[in-house]
Amino acid sequence: MNSDLFKGPFASAKDQYTFDSTNGAAAALETHWLTFFTEADIKTIAATGINALRIPIGFWAYDNDHTPYIKGADAYLEKAIGWARNANLKVWVDCHGMPGSQNGFDHSGQGGSVDWQQKSNLEHSISVLQTMATKYGAMEYADVVVGLELVNEPISYGNNKFSTTQDWTKDAYAAVSAAAANKNMKIIMHDGFQGAGKWTDVASTLNKGGARNFGVDSHLYQVFNDEDNKLDQKGHISKACSWSRNLKSANDQFPVYVGEWSAATNICVNPDGSTTAGTSCGKEGCQCQSEDFDKWNEKMVEQVRRYVEAQLDVFEGSTSGYFAWSAKGPGGWGFLNGIKKGVIPNPVTDRKFGGQCGGK
Repeated sequence: MNSDLFKGPFASAKDQYTFDSTNGAAAALETHWLTFFTEADIKTIAATGINALRIPIGFWAYDNDHTPYIKGADAYLEKAIGWARNANLKVWVDCHGMPGSQNGFDHSGQGGSVDWQQKSNLEHSISVLQTMATKYGAMEYADVVVGLELVNEPISYGNNKFSTTQDWTKDAYAAVSAAAANKNMKIIMHDGFQGAGKWTDVASTLNKGGARNFGVDSHLYQVFNDEDNKLDQKGHISKACSWSRNLKSANDQFPVYVGEWSAATNICVNPDGSTTAGTSCGKEGCQCQSEDFDKWNEKMVEQVRRYVEAQLDVFEGSTSGYFAWSAKGPGGWGFLNGIKKGVIPNPVTDRKFGGQCGGK
């Protein structure tokens, strides 16, 4: 998320685990926490019409025993919650990294092996969530903290069984619900990359008597597999529009959120405005989205804006809410960058290319 940190003495660090194991990490983290995301950023986000923030944090902020992880991030989450309250924004607290790593990706805290579903790690995860629920589910936070996400992006292959994830979710939900004084706080689970529809039985078990306290988070990108990377921008827009049916079908039964989406696709734009799939092109005047964000031309901005607007139309019409990944990501991955460049509408309800998915 911030490549500038991974230089000098931290050049060999691959994730937070190895970063925090490096001499000088505490001071570097403190500087990062102080400067990377500020109250001014929250005010800018609020001015676009966005009304909520999904804020990720690792388990080690609450229990770093027997790990090299450095505590302290929760103090800055506290600041962000206060800033959000001042800006009339709501907050989801998202447990983004779990003991043993739920996916082996660097953003879980430690890349590599996936050992989350070992019994001790699953139990440890629930213990951490109880701590979080006791704090953020207290009534003093009820005006601003509206959701707690149990775990971000657990994979459903290799060492992780999807059935185990779902069974654990029921136990975690019960523990979090009991610990939270605010009984209106949503308890959200990532779909394990299986789609929200695969969670209907779990949701019906947990949302008794017509309640909608348990919700599911789906992350929708079109940049991480070969099938998507063969599409031109019209193909990407068509696929985004096709998400609507399954999202709405599930959302009619229980809350469904798109907790992550982005403007990114691997396309190139020709001088005549037509697009092709890829990350390079030889035609004179052709530009690819993989090029330096600051150098995107008007035709690229228009094509990315078309894709963004199609996604927003789907999410507005078919889900209970959405969050861009991320507020301050690099280049086109940053919501604030996108607002400044014009690839994301401001306000977010503005449309230059309405009706792409058949609506008005």
